[in-house]
Amino acid sequence: MLTIGYIGNGKSTNRYHLPFVLQRENIKVKTIYQRNPEHESWDRIAGVNYTSDLDELLNDKDIQLIVVCTRHDSHYEYAKLVLEHNKHCLVEKPFMETSEQAKEIFALAKEKELIVQAYQNRRFDSDFLTVQKIIEEGKIGDLLEVEMHYDYYRPEVPESVHSFNPLLSYLYGHGCHTLDQVISYFGKPDHIHYDVRQLLGQGRMNDYFDLDLYYGKLKVSVKSSYFRLKERPSFVVYGKKGCFVKETKDRQEEHLKLFYMPDNKDFGIDKIEHYGVFTYIDEEGTIHEEKVKSVNGDYGRVYDDLYEAITNGKDKTITDEQTLLQMEILETGVKNLK
Repeated sequence: MLTIGYIGNGKSTNRYHLPFVLQRENIKVKTIYQRNPEHESWDRIAGVNYTSDLDELLNDKDIQLIVVCTRHDSHYEYAKLVLEHNKHCLVEKPFMETSEQAKEIFALAKEKELIVQAYQNRRFDSDFLTVQKIIEEGKIGDLLEVEMHYDYYRPEVPESVHSFNPLLSYLYGHGCHTLDQVISYFGKPDHIHYDVRQLLGQGRMNDYFDLDLYYGKLKVSVKSSYFRLKERPSFVVYGKKGCFVKETKDRQEEHLKLFYMPDNKDFGIDKIEHYGVFTYIDEEGTIHEEKVKSVNGDYGRVYDDLYEAITNGKDKTITDEQTLLQMEILETGVKNLK
């Protein structure tokens, strides 16, 4: 049994972590630390201890892993505290504010022989897993181009911001999802072209980005905008023999926002209208077009992998090198904005 605690009792903890952890029989949630108990807005979980004393959490000898689910401007401080109290640590994304902070935290964990890693749950998005399945089946041929889109039409978000803060940029907030997917599957690129903009002008929020990551002849494009009245497909994959288009995103977040939880059998599962379309040409020159049943996603697999690393000594799947590379890309992308 892995016994865990949380720093933070807001949306992140209650929407993106606990619904999955509570399904797992080999993990026990013992304590949740509330930074602002007067703002408590989520139903309490039976059998879980809630406290406003951080030391109670940090000094509990039963707790092996502490999960940091706060705004990223406090990730460094809390992760350092957790490690100094000899606990393993899982940190929401973006992992840290800078790559230097990340390096320091990874070094401290190594020194103490502890595990610290980022909560990159989007590795287990249904659309991303389905793209991997298509690529690995080989019918698409040699990969030429992959396009990944994460769009909104929410102009009120950038329009309400009248100063530029790199740490509150769209690239930091959403690139940490999609860039991790690219890095986890394709590795470190040969080079990157950055197009990171403030569509409302200098001194305003970063509200658009388009990064091209090159792997030999393959180009992987990661694109997002706050001003897309019609969203672009979640994924478009081109190979020498075909293409795959997945219009809709993984549905886990959609269901969580509706409080439709993972204990429902159809949680996060695509219906036939959400399936991607694969078009390819076979060896006889015949063109085929077919819907592809989506691979089921599961954010909780981050915890499964972490359990294996902590209790059974297996290697982490979300590695320090991958997280550092992502942090460096985020920093580089916003460094010239003002």
